[in-house]
Amino acid sequence: METTSQRDERLWKIAKSRASFKTSLISYLVMNAFFWALWLITGGLRNGGIPWPIWPALGWGLALAFQYFNAWHRDPFGDTIKEYEKLQEEKQRRGV
Repeated sequence: METTSQRDERLWKIAKSRASFKTSLISYLVMNAFFWALWLITGGLRNGGIPWPIWPALGWGLALAFQYFNAWHRDPFGDTIKEYEKLQEEKQRRGV
C-alpha cells in the first residue's frame, strides 16, 4: 500500500507532467501561428506545392500527442505499484 508521502510524490509528478504539457501546447500554437504567418508573408500562396510549415507542425504535433498521452493516460508509478502489490500478495500467500 502507498504511504501518504508516496501518494503525494506520485500526484506531484502527474501534476508536473500535465503542467508541462500545457506549456508545450501553448508554445506549439504560438510557434505554428508564427510559421504560417511567415510563410504567408513571404509569398507562400504564390509558390504552390506543399507549404513548409506543415512539416514542423506534423513533427511537433506528433511529439505533443505522445506528451499528452503520457500526461493524461499514463500513471508514471502505476506499473511499479501493480508489480509491488503482486509481489506483496505472493509473499502473503507463501506465508513468508
